[in-house]
This record gives sequence, C-alpha cells and structure tokens, in this order.
Amino acid sequence: MPSSLLPSPLRSAVENRLQSYARFGVDLGLERIQAVLVNLGNPHQRVPIIHIAGTNGKGSVCAYLSAILTAAGYRTGRYTSPHLVNWTERICIDGEPISWENLQANLDDVEEAISADEPIPTQFEVFTAAAWQYFATQSVDIAVVEVGLGGRLDATNVCDSPLATVIVSISRDHWQRLGSTLAEIAGEKAGILKAGVSAIAGPLPLEATNVVTHRATELQAPLTWVTPATEISQTAGITTLSYDGIEYPQTLLGNHQRINSACAIATIQSLRTQGWTIPDTAITEGMATVRWPGRLQKAQWQGHALLIDGAHNPDAAKALRTYLDRAEPDRSITWLMGMLTTKDHAEVFQALLRPYDTLHLVPVPGHLSAEPSDLAAIAHQRCPNLHIQRHPDLGQALTAAVQTQPVVFCGSLYLIGHFYEHYSS
Repeated sequence: MPSSLLPSPLRSAVENRLQSYARFGVDLGLERIQAVLVNLGNPHQRVPIIHIAGTNGKGSVCAYLSAILTAAGYRTGRYTSPHLVNWTERICIDGEPISWENLQANLDDVEEAISADEPIPTQFEVFTAAAWQYFATQSVDIAVVEVGLGGRLDATNVCDSPLATVIVSISRDHWQRLGSTLAEIAGEKAGILKAGVSAIAGPLPLEATNVVTHRATELQAPLTWVTPATEISQTAGITTLSYDGIEYPQTLLGNHQRINSACAIATIQSLRTQGWTIPDTAITEGMATVRWPGRLQKAQWQGHALLIDGAHNPDAAKALRTYLDRAEPDRSITWLMGMLTTKDHAEVFQALLRPYDTLHLVPVPGHLSAEPSDLAAIAHQRCPNLHIQRHPDLGQALTAAVQTQPVVFCGSLYLIGHFYEHYSS
C-alpha cells in the first residue's frame, strides 16, 4: 500500500484498541452494556432516538431519516453498522463522521466505565456505548439508531421510550443466532417495539406479520403498515415518488427503495404528530441529497463501469436481480463476488445467476471468507452453464472481470469496503 494510504498512527491505535475486544465475539445480551451505560451516567437516556431493525433496508432508512432531519434543522446523530472503510463511518452527526480524536476520547470514557467486577463487554457493545456517549456530549437533538443484529438482545436496544421504532423487512439471515424460522427471527426483531411507542413496519411475510402484529397489540404500540411508494414521473433520469401525499425524488436505485423511503416518510409523519417540525421541503431536500454507498451504486474502476451492491443475503440478492432485469434485460452479467462463510451461498447464487453469465470469485480479506473453490462448486451446481474464474485477490479479479460488461460487484459489504479503501480512486 502506498504510504499516503497508510492509516494514521491515531487511527491504527484506535483500531487496535477495538480489535482487542474482538476476542469476546458476538454475545447477544443487554446486561453488559447496561452496566457500562449506568457508569457513564446513562447517556442513552439523554438522546431522543428512532430505532430501526430489519434484515435488509435498515441502513437506507437510517440514511433517509438522518438526511431529512438534518434538512429540517435538527442536529441529527446516526449510528449504523457495519462500516465500509473505517469505524468512524458508523457514528455521524449531520452526515459528518466522528473524528478519530473524538472517537478515541469517547472510547476512553467507555473504558473507564467498565467495572472490574463486571463481565467485559463485546466489541460492538463498547462501540455502541461510545456512540451514546458522543451523541449525549454533543447534545444532538435526535439520533437515528440502526440495530446491529436482531433487535431484542442487541446492544442498541437499551432505550425504554424511543420516539418511534421501525421494522423494515424480515427474511432468513443470521439464522445461526436469531432462529431458523421467520417467526423466530420476527420475534427477535419485534423485541425493539416498546409500550405505547409508534411502530412502523414494511411489508413482511405472513409468519412475520403475525408475530409483529401480536407483539404490537400486547404493547399497545400503534402500528403503521407501510406500502411501497408510487412512481409519479420520470424526468431527466430522476424518478419522483409519492407516499402519503408527499412527493420526493428517488435518489437511491432499486424498487426496494420505494419501501425503504416509504418507511422513512411514515416515521417522519409519526414525529410530526409528536410535535416535531419537519416541513415537506425538508423531506424533498433530504431525499435529494441522501447517499448510501455500496448499495446499488454506479462506480468506475480504471475507466470501467461497475455496479456495486452488497447483496449479501437471498432477499438482497433478489432485489439486485430485479433491478438488473429492468436495467439490463436479456444481457449476460459478469459477476465479481466474495462471500462470508456464514451466508446462504446457494440461495444467493440461485437468485442472481443465469445461464452463460460469468462469475469471478475472490476471498474476502480480513474476514471469515468462504473459499472461492467451495463457492465455485455451489455456483456450478446451481447454474451449470456458468463460466467461473477464481482469483487470489481483488486486484486480479477486477482486472479480469472488467474485460466484459456489464460488471456487477457484490456478495459482501466487507469486500466492497476493501475495494473502496484500496482500489477506488
């Protein structure tokens, strides 16, 4: 790596510090972070929040909401995960990532609040506590908070009275921790619903709908079911959508964004009923400026066009395929992919691949990557006429893939982040 791209000493120190907590793995539960937050003076209780869960789309909804609220004049925090390039992306105020200096200072506060008599928190819990501390000390007016994993036992689920809760979508992902059925997964995600607090939900499978409805009824939480926004017009390549009488531009690509943006609008409507001043002009402005990298994003590498999308689970892969069937009908696709071992490889390939496509496979560096040879065998079984090439690293894979168009780069947000950091100009 060129010296100009090497991480700063401060960044390296913070990353090493966070890495020291990685050995505690993923251990869902609220006791550890609640103990830390109590010792910090309960910063999460000083921050009004919107809490957002979902298998797919929750990051986009966070991006929409934070852009709209900032346009309305509110000092708006946003907490999302994972990051693409570095940790600071996860904690933003008005779209600006936290500085490494502020991240270090807030991690100092968190570490001082970890009692020697209590179990050591996980990496995600430490970082989430740092986000709460930062938002509280920076006196944000409101924070948009994305669930990390599941909902009920996620470290973000520590606020008893959020302004609103949102469940964007539910499908089978992270079944190793959340349950093998849609009903079980829905039960975990419905764990963010709170007594008397407005809930917003996108279209869900019947099993999940029943669970969410039952839980909302138990809690007497007013529940709004969102339908996709409708297309009003297309002018100069810009699609105008409408939801609940509000018109706005569709900036993020894909039909699924009609659901995601509608969830955001429905949430804004809930805030309005609670006295928040958010004019339609702020919605239009926010929607026009929203950005969410790595999700159906058009990019270039060395002058060659790429379409970049995470598509890391079956439903996300189906959404990507739906977009391609409209944008590139009847064309063979050149795929550039890497995937983690924990993902449903066969179902993702089933959703994406078509006969006579080309598939370039590469490992995901620095993570629990599926072996390209194993992925090749699964892909060939699902799509026998596929042309498959394996590569030792992303650079070689990019060089080979861009020789034929269109190129779609997908399968892992971690791999996309690696691209942005090391290969994107």
